[in-house]
Amino acid sequence: MLSKLRDPTEKTLAVLLLAPAFLLLLLIVVYPIGKLVYNSLFDVDKTGLFLGLTNYVDVVQDPLFWNATKNTLLITLITVPGALIVGLGLAMLANLPFKRKWPVRLSLLLPWALPLSFAGLIFAWFFHTEYGVVNDVLSRLGLQTEPTSWLLKPNWAFAAICLTIIWKTSSFMALILLAGLQMIPKSLYEAAEVDGASRWQQFWEITIPMLMPSIIVALIFRTITALQTFDIPYTMTKGGPGEATETLAMLIHKYTIDYSSISFGSTLAVFMFVISMFVTGFYLRHIGKNAS
Repeated sequence: MLSKLRDPTEKTLAVLLLAPAFLLLLLIVVYPIGKLVYNSLFDVDKTGLFLGLTNYVDVVQDPLFWNATKNTLLITLITVPGALIVGLGLAMLANLPFKRKWPVRLSLLLPWALPLSFAGLIFAWFFHTEYGVVNDVLSRLGLQTEPTSWLLKPNWAFAAICLTIIWKTSSFMALILLAGLQMIPKSLYEAAEVDGASRWQQFWEITIPMLMPSIIVALIFRTITALQTFDIPYTMTKGGPGEATETLAMLIHKYTIDYSSISFGSTLAVFMFVISMFVTGFYLRHIGKNAS
């Protein structure tokens, strides 16, 4: 055994080098997920007895779960493509040959670096009924005579939250896409210009295909965080009016913290984990395969 460690083979060396990473993976990924599943199967709040799938049946029969899941998926479907489109535009703008590029790229970092809860508070003030910026601007332009209660109406509150999330996350998409844009050889564009390709043709035939790996990475990270949306809706509306803007993460927080039901909250978290893995697998299996 000692001789193998002193003069290891390639296989032994690979095991030794990968062992710390494997142990770290067990510690920060496998153990928390296993603990989550364990809590969902046992009554950890009171008796500690084995409940089996009782919590899972209760979750499926809970209308609040379906409402929160619908809101979460709708936020994901709206904000992920929105952030991608806005982020792509910002990335292409930042990639232009400015003499001084750092102010443009710094402006991309600021929304991303801003805490989520702080962004929610800022936009909650923007959409405030009495002294919000949005109502003030609309009144000055003569587009409304009375202030609109943006965050007190379900549809408008949902739209305001989606707009806030797009503003906050588009800079993250832009940073990833900017790195991808800088990896595209300029010779491809020069050759396309010689062949008479327009800017629009260059964008669809060169930029998008070459940028697709970066787009896939950005979509995976953004989608997973969208499915876990909590801070912005919580600080803007607390899930209201009613449960119109309550997300799955907010429902988990409600059951776990407010109702002190760790077992049921863990079951909801398992459902969120399964949804996240399903969406990520979809990206890798379908969209990622087409990009390779």
